[in-house]
Formats: sequence, C-alpha cells, structure tokens
Amino acid sequence: MAVPAIIPIAHEPDYRTDTIGRYSDGQFLASITYAFPEGRMLGDDWEEHKRLYTVLHRFDHEGRHVDSDIRCAGTYAEQQRRPQGEDSVTARAQSRMAELLDGLPGREYGDIAIRPFRLTVDGVLFGLVVEHHDGDGNENEENEEDGENGEDWAELHPDGLGFHAPWDGLYDT
Repeated sequence: MAVPAIIPIAHEPDYRTDTIGRYSDGQFLASITYAFPEGRMLGDDWEEHKRLYTVLHRFDHEGRHVDSDIRCAGTYAEQQRRPQGEDSVTARAQSRMAELLDGLPGREYGDIAIRPFRLTVDGVLFGLVVEHHDGDGNENEENEEDGENGEDWAELHPDGLGFHAPWDGLYDT
C-alpha cells in the first residue's frame, strides 16, 4: 500500500508521541532524542559523538512543514560524567523542551497529520521520510525505484518511529 500524502501520527500520552498536537498556527511534533551524525559508526569514542537533541517541528494546518527548532543539549559522554543536577545534559534538554512547548500559543496535545519532510542539522537527518523495502529486503528512500513486492512506510528520523499501513497513526520501533 502506498504511503499517503498526509501521514497520521497518533498522540500517545506517556509514550514516544506524547508531545505532539495542535496550536493556533498549525500542528507540532516535539521530542528529545539521541542521534549520531550520518555515517558515524560505533567506535572507541562513540559516547562523544552520540548527541541529545531537543526538537520542535512546526507544520501548518494542512501538515506542511513550516520550520524546526533543533538544539543539541550535549553528548552521551557528558551525561555520563554528570548524570544528575540541573546542568546535566538531560536536564538542559528537558528545560529547553518546556520553553519550546510553552511558546506555542493555544497548545493542545492530540493526534496530528503531516506531510513527509527532511532536513539535516549537525550531520543528523531529521524528518518524516518515506522509505521502501524492495522484495529482496533492500532499503530505498522515496526518490529511488520501488520494487513491486516491497513495503512502503514513513520513518521519523532520528527518533526511529516507523509508520505504515493501515496508516492509523500508530508506530513501530
């Protein structure tokens, strides 16, 4: 089944989609997520390259991406060195998230429906990207040729949430 032009995402309180919804200017999707720059592989110093991001994507009422506020709070290595306190990486990310969400006038948490989009910040892919596995298990992005026996879905990067048929807004990880 083909990926719809507008992809529903269900609001699930206390789960990975608990900070999504609508506000006076449209829709929003927010998260705090760790990510590696594209192409970075695990190695001896992987902790220094795994970064914690605070992410707020804004969309118009029709689900078109308007803008994003993406900020790195620090690395996994920093969080391990100072895991507690208001200056920990996690505390900084949570504080920034509260600021971003508080800045959305008329904010209401709930289901959203957005169009695919993508952007790269600090070498990290962010967005809702249409992907395809051909019948041989090979992964292709939306602009590549699709096989006839494959499966289409949309992946939220870097969060690792996959949306697929029956397109009910629920995700797999």
